[in-house]
Amino acid sequence: MSSTNSIKIFAGNSHVELAKLVARRIGIELCKVAVIKYSNQETCVTIGESVRDEDVFIIQSGCGEINDNLMELLIMINACKTASARRITAVIPCFPYARQDKKDKSRAPITAKLVANMLTVAGANHVITVDLHASQIQGFFNVPVDNLYSEPSMLRYIKAEITGWTNTIIVSPDAGGAKRATAIADRLNLDFALIHKERKIANEVSRMVLVGDVRGKVAILIDDMADTCGTLALAASTLKENGATKVLAIVAHGILSGKAIEVINKSCLERVVVTNTIPHDDKKAVCPKIHTIDISATLAEAIRRTHNGESVSFLFSHAPE
Repeated sequence: MSSTNSIKIFAGNSHVELAKLVARRIGIELCKVAVIKYSNQETCVTIGESVRDEDVFIIQSGCGEINDNLMELLIMINACKTASARRITAVIPCFPYARQDKKDKSRAPITAKLVANMLTVAGANHVITVDLHASQIQGFFNVPVDNLYSEPSMLRYIKAEITGWTNTIIVSPDAGGAKRATAIADRLNLDFALIHKERKIANEVSRMVLVGDVRGKVAILIDDMADTCGTLALAASTLKENGATKVLAIVAHGILSGKAIEVINKSCLERVVVTNTIPHDDKKAVCPKIHTIDISATLAEAIRRTHNGESVSFLFSHAPE
């Protein structure tokens, strides 16, 4: 079989800016696709060019109107499948429903598994995502999943943008994120602290206990997602009370829903650094504390390597220029 097929990148409506950055990095144009909504709210997708025997990549993040965007992705995958694409890769920078990954109470659904099934049934042959909430989600799929990490980009940001980073301490705002934070602390040869949080109801933290010494140091909170930012704000004030000179937060997915912006502006966080897996330009305009790490280079390199049949594991520890 001839391997002269080319890369075709399609963008869903959830994050067109990121798709444009990725396409520019690879050196190609985004392919034509029309995604419209009928008056009864049904989604209609029209693929605007031939994808027969091509290597198709569809970029759609799990954000904003999550259910609409997920449905849009499924329809786009299916449209390419029925148009005889050779391989269809779903590039999902922020995986939707990733927090519903286990049965944590009676009758709780494991929705992340349901999403995995839907993507596979729609016709996805491969999935590329960034910083899954739980890496076991890869096991929900019967197709290959590349879970890329924002860690190398975070390390580069810390070294380039934080003055005196050698006198900082890496802090995990909860026990679940300890592994992620210790990995960064080890790579930078820095100390590590942990905050234990007690939740009485979901999305609301009642009390926090710091394990570790942050006195006289700049504390860098590391987490995989910032949603309502209540945890980060409470963690920042806990660190300040325990003698930290400044507190910053570096987060992979800046969901920033609800009153997040108000919470960040009122908090003692000096800045909240998020990657652009989710669009947040509108929020940046009203919150000067938000800074961005661009991960389009990592996604573009993953797409290029996937297309050429090269190893992607290099990206787990290196951020492309």
